[in-house]
Amino acid sequence: MINVVGLGYIGLPTALMFAAHGVEVVGTDYNGALVDTLNSGKTTFEEEGLSELFQEAVRKGIRFSTDYQSTDLYIVAVPTPYDKASKKVDASYVARAVKNVMEVCPKGAAVVVESTVSPGTIDKYVRPVVEERGFVIGEDIHLVHAPERIIPGNMVYELKHNSRTIGADSREIGEKVKALYHSFCEGEIVVTDIRTAEMTKVVENTFRDINIAFANELAKICRSDNMDVYEIIRIANKHPRVNILTPGPGVGGHCISVDPWFLVGDYPGLANIILSARKINDSMPDFVLERIHTIMKENQITDVGRVGLYGLTYKENVDDMRESPTLQMLESMERHLCGGQIKVYDPYVTRDVVKNQYHDLDAFLRDVDLVVLLVGHDEIKAQMEKLKGKIILDTRHICFLDGVYRL
Repeated sequence: MINVVGLGYIGLPTALMFAAHGVEVVGTDYNGALVDTLNSGKTTFEEEGLSELFQEAVRKGIRFSTDYQSTDLYIVAVPTPYDKASKKVDASYVARAVKNVMEVCPKGAAVVVESTVSPGTIDKYVRPVVEERGFVIGEDIHLVHAPERIIPGNMVYELKHNSRTIGADSREIGEKVKALYHSFCEGEIVVTDIRTAEMTKVVENTFRDINIAFANELAKICRSDNMDVYEIIRIANKHPRVNILTPGPGVGGHCISVDPWFLVGDYPGLANIILSARKINDSMPDFVLERIHTIMKENQITDVGRVGLYGLTYKENVDDMRESPTLQMLESMERHLCGGQIKVYDPYVTRDVVKNQYHDLDAFLRDVDLVVLLVGHDEIKAQMEKLKGKIILDTRHICFLDGVYRL
């Protein structure tokens, strides 16, 4: 039996995937309301294919509990935020989960940490927790790091098809865990040591962050000198070895916007390009606010209440709002005491999470003159004609109506 600890965006799909492929699974989470929701037969977030996977896992016998189980294998998939002051990983959730595991696990158990961590985190924060209980690592308890590699909006497919990395102290344990993941994973699974696995995952997301930052910095440069960044990128990308990304309003989600900070915090003075990229991407929400201010002046809009932000999630066609550029913008407005009555709408966010949030697109559009497209949901792409007659700031390069403002 596998006890999956943490039933959020990573832990729940992972638990469901194992169960749906015939592995006995108990999912554990400290959030009793979340566990009750799952036990009532409902998932806790929207994701393509997740409901079907959930039903199959339930049919195969998956269980959900607030209690840790006594078993021979644990998968820890709890949050790993970063400390905004030190920029270092906050490993307290992982350490606490492992401590709770140590209270119930038998000798010989393996603890697999799926949570993304900075290199050396398992050495610094997990091994001491195990040793404090009197266990000998490598004999009584085996430690493994198997970082996830999936993206919201395509989680179920990527869990099954993406390659994975397994970091373990011993090759034998690594191969056993690899075989377990192969119960559903059709991609290549590489076995390595723990520290390499830790670093590899952080490097993957840092690479993406740096490439996004280059596109965003180009947008700022081109805006300063009245050049079309999208046309420049389009032409530059015709070079066979150039692939510049599209600029945007910022970087959200729990991976790209967080993981690079781990390296900045752990390697100050060395992670210079990484730090610059983080600063560029974190500056984009304020850059968008400056564009809004300029466009309001040009069009003699004096009431911020006639401005509408389309999109609350951090990417298209998901309900995940973690670190979203829109939320960063709203926070910045609050800090500068200029929140006003700006309107907000997102078809994927059905509960009220911010002020002046709408739940109907037509009502939202009736009440605004300037629409800021912050997320490229399919909904708005299919209904662009509804934006005719509005002033539009398109931060995602999805609207091609006449007179559209861009980054």
